[in-house]
Amino acid sequence: MSFTVQKPLPKAHEVLTKLPLDPKLFAQVERDQQEIKDILEGKDDRKLLIVGPCSAWPETDVVEYAKKLKAVEEKVSDKLKIVLRTYLQKPRTTIGWLGPINQSDPFSEPDIEAGTYYCRKMMIECVRIGLALADEALFTHNDNYFVDLLSWVAIGARSSEDQEHRIWASMIDHPVGIKNTTAGDVDKGINSIIAAQHSHVFAIHREQVKTDGNPHAHLILRGGNGESNYNLQTVEKAISKMQEKKIQNPSILIDASHENCIDPSTGKKDPNLQPEVIDHVIDYMNEDEKIKSHIKGFMVESFLVEGAQNATNYNSASELKPGCSITDPCLGWEKTEKMILDLAERL
Repeated sequence: MSFTVQKPLPKAHEVLTKLPLDPKLFAQVERDQQEIKDILEGKDDRKLLIVGPCSAWPETDVVEYAKKLKAVEEKVSDKLKIVLRTYLQKPRTTIGWLGPINQSDPFSEPDIEAGTYYCRKMMIECVRIGLALADEALFTHNDNYFVDLLSWVAIGARSSEDQEHRIWASMIDHPVGIKNTTAGDVDKGINSIIAAQHSHVFAIHREQVKTDGNPHAHLILRGGNGESNYNLQTVEKAISKMQEKKIQNPSILIDASHENCIDPSTGKKDPNLQPEVIDHVIDYMNEDEKIKSHIKGFMVESFLVEGAQNATNYNSASELKPGCSITDPCLGWEKTEKMILDLAERL
């Protein structure tokens, strides 16, 4: 085998003992999970908004963003259930920074132990601020370090066909959004939901387990292969297919980012188009009650400062522009706040 063991990592109970979640905050997380489930089941007619930075780094900026988001949430909580993106692990098309778990300082050597404590501390603070949290399940064997803090989980486009991710989604109690593939294949995303909603037997954490299936696994449309897929025709086909397959709680989230916000004049992703994507979807939601009942919300990549910066052009974190993404470009805060208020007004 071609690898070198650099050091052992702490067991999950050691991390949770050092950075425990207060029982009152744990109850808050459970309430947030249930509210999201109620939205997916149609018991709560609010819509979800999964919003926040592409990657949750650095801690100071994420916490500042969380405070701003909480202040806005209090104005729109009758129309929207807001969930903060605290994405800790980054899937890469080829190579690159893998997120704050691997490197809490992108300019230092990877240190997963340090990154684990860094991320958990940051997330607990965001829960304390009063927000529900979301993360993408990239390396599922890291789940016990953070899963108690999460109210919603995503399976990304690169992972949605992976058997381990599908079965892991069938094991957890959290609502799980599963994206269509990077090629834009919606049918394969729906296949993943079918798998996640059923029971499986598999090995995890050195145990053979039988999963119960997750009735709150749902579809995320994020575009793919250079094209958007939030159009009415795709949504109608996805709803029809989920009903045909007898999927429980057939629900769709529209990811306003990724290929859904590609500027056709440049062929490049433009985060400033995300509010337009939402407006377009709201238009046909308001014209068709069936569509409105199945589209349960939106995902948006947003941070304090608009755009993105390439960390490889700098020598240290102190040289970076504060509050600006070092992965995918994000919508800036002022436009995010307006987008949220406008969205609530239209619902």
